[in-house]
Amino acid sequence: MRVTTKGQVTIPRDVRERLAILPGTEVEFVVEGKTARVVPTKRSQGRGRKIVERLRGRGTVRMTTDEIMALTRGAR
Repeated sequence: MRVTTKGQVTIPRDVRERLAILPGTEVEFVVEGKTARVVPTKRSQGRGRKIVERLRGRGTVRMTTDEIMALTRGAR
């Protein structure tokens, strides 16, 4: 396998399947001496979780959960 000019390599299909690495899976490199291992990131966050973390604490309207639910679902 050859590293591209962008520093990229292709992970062979059998390796991806054994490690359950799918498109969008985050991986990390663990370096031990002169050896590097590619492992799926355990703390991988989904798109929704990333959005929530980015928006956390930015709300300016003081409403209870019940008030918000009434607005989104309509009056009973």
